[in-house]
Amino acid sequence: MSGPWTRAINRTAQVLRDNTARIIRMEGVNPDIAPRTLFSFRTAQDIQQYALGSDSDLGGNSTVHLDHHPDGYARFWGDMRLDVKAGLEGKLRPGYAGFRNKSRPTLFGQIYDDLSLHKYLALRVRAAGEPHTRNSYFVNIQTDGPVQTDLWQHRLYFQTDGEWEDVAIPLSDFVMTNQGDLVQNQVKMMREKVRTIGISILGGKSRTQGKYELGIESIRAVNEELELKPTGEHLSEPPEKPLVQ
Repeated sequence: MSGPWTRAINRTAQVLRDNTARIIRMEGVNPDIAPRTLFSFRTAQDIQQYALGSDSDLGGNSTVHLDHHPDGYARFWGDMRLDVKAGLEGKLRPGYAGFRNKSRPTLFGQIYDDLSLHKYLALRVRAAGEPHTRNSYFVNIQTDGPVQTDLWQHRLYFQTDGEWEDVAIPLSDFVMTNQGDLVQNQVKMMREKVRTIGISILGGKSRTQGKYELGIESIRAVNEELELKPTGEHLSEPPEKPLVQ
């Protein structure tokens, strides 16, 4: 039987094992800066770690799915729509869908990811779906900051046409947004306490709609640029809606 308490106990045991291993390795003296896999999408069980959201939660008509593919990756896919249900015209900004990892409670509190010793967030992804939807993906990071609605975001750029690729995004290039607006007074990301990481597709402001699909295999923290260099560009204007919390 697997319930919330069972999962919390299992995560607590994992934290204890990890902390013991760190003590043995003396990471406080010799910090580990090797590449770290933060999230994997290789198994059906991996997919259960993620929560989905879209404008349909508030009255829009976009759809969102995250499925496991037998070849060992996840398919983030759906239909990006810019219309809303009757009676909500002009009251809702439609055109978004996304996913993020679920919160990870233990008996000692939440599990956070410490990215303070890494320079890049690396994603193994493949853009599919209708070609005109491929420029509307964003990577979202939520930290354990004082304002839970703050999100650090960066556009996800692709270097190939529908091929698997490794995209490396400098963590220093993420910008802080809140409720879809770029925050004027930017602050440094609390990299040592990352609560969630996710991906969203935002079609509202660019008036992009259609069938979208993104294959994703893993999300890692790394210190070296990958073979395919990341673009130096990042969020040039605020997205219209952050991923649903």
